[in-house]
Amino acid sequence: MIPQPVIPKEPMSKTRLRLWLKLLKTSSRIEAKLRRRFRDEYSTTLPRFDVMAALSRFPDGLKMSDLSDLLRVSNGNVTGIVDRLTNDGHALRVAVPSDRRAQLARLTPTGQTAFTKLAQAHEAWLDEFFKGLDVDDATNLHVLLGKTEREIDAH
Repeated sequence: MIPQPVIPKEPMSKTRLRLWLKLLKTSSRIEAKLRRRFRDEYSTTLPRFDVMAALSRFPDGLKMSDLSDLLRVSNGNVTGIVDRLTNDGHALRVAVPSDRRAQLARLTPTGQTAFTKLAQAHEAWLDEFFKGLDVDDATNLHVLLGKTEREIDAH
């Protein structure tokens, strides 16, 4: 076990700042590893996986604007990814009868099969990354981060 540094008494704001930096560093490292594994093992990207994951949760499809809102990325980014998924036979676009300008994006059966394979790998990788946490640790961290999300949303 790595010894922990002795931290002198300081304002809670400093402790929270250090927590933020640790969260950011950890999140960045996990994201970098996921990006590398998707690229090396599946010749795909994390953003492509994210779009497929969103579409898999909405089998009837999502408007492009709703998809970009859900993923918190620009319409242009989503459009490019959906275009590539469509070219690969993993997604399709369907016109929205009530809005001539809007289209729904949805996964094809081939896309759903491909996503299922990627999702299984993604889950296994995350399980590996967090193997140092037991069920109580993981549950407590999840609860604490949820508490933080609610505080952020309140402001």
